[in-house]
Amino acid sequence: MTPPDLDILGIGNAIVDVLAPTPDAFLAERGLPKGGMSLISTEQAEALYAAMPAGVESSGGSAANTCAVAAALGARVGFLGKVAPDALGRVFAHDIRAAGVHFPTAPLEGGAPTARCLILVTPDGQRTMNTFLGACVSFGEADVDEAEVARAGIVYLEGYLFDPPAAQAAFRKAARAARAAGRQVAITLSDPFCVGRHRDAFLDFVRRDADILFANEAEVTALYGTEDFEEAAARAGQDVAIAALTRSARGSVILAGTTRVTVPAAPAQVVDTTGAGDAYAAGFLAAHARGLGLEQAGRWGSIAAAEVIGHFGARPQADLKEMVA
Repeated sequence: MTPPDLDILGIGNAIVDVLAPTPDAFLAERGLPKGGMSLISTEQAEALYAAMPAGVESSGGSAANTCAVAAALGARVGFLGKVAPDALGRVFAHDIRAAGVHFPTAPLEGGAPTARCLILVTPDGQRTMNTFLGACVSFGEADVDEAEVARAGIVYLEGYLFDPPAAQAAFRKAARAARAAGRQVAITLSDPFCVGRHRDAFLDFVRRDADILFANEAEVTALYGTEDFEEAAARAGQDVAIAALTRSARGSVILAGTTRVTVPAAPAQVVDTTGAGDAYAAGFLAAHARGLGLEQAGRWGSIAAAEVIGHFGARPQADLKEMVA
């Protein structure tokens, strides 16, 4: 078996994140559910963008955030996702490559514009996401480069991308290519509402194709149709080789066979919770790719998550390598 020359290859939605601090009244005036994620049309995206206060724009999307944070931890990382050949598409490509992530996917010609997520952050650190999916949902089997998959020790798949049928087929192709190359497959559930829409398909994928599962408490209980975290955790531990389950301030629980590790949350001053789960997965995978144990992987995840929630934006601003050392 050829050794991988990438540690992680992320596959997910290529989205430009626009983050702006807003008062609670801004949400109330527009009927936006605080802390939620809503899909919006082109017209809604343009109107909301125009009304938002000044913000920060960067390459985003859940798996792309994970890839950038993992690269900041010293991992060798690639990302597959679809943008359009427009201004925001160029912002995405430049930004993620500048973060040290290999990004080879060709842009979508003659289709929808690049996706963007308008993230409104209230004074309590809660983020309300309004997402226009645009070009990113056109990602399909043809965009899964099997040679790129074979290069990576771990292929990391984003649950948000599971919505379109073409993407589900792409996930399965990526998993087959990873298996054929002797690589590991990781998936994050991303969102309990997404899990609810595709519960049977998610369960089938987790059981057949995944080695590593990332989920928070709401997502894993949605997957197993129970309100009992312990029941859901036990079932996840039976379905995958490693289940890394986050519980916000209560840290994370990691299960691998008969082993159970509980890792406390790292101390944090919460400013913006955007990307906390993405950063946790990045830390965990970067440590796992180095051959570190479950407790160390969970610790790296907790430290990365604590760093990104301490400021606006889902990308690290401090030296993560120094923080985990």
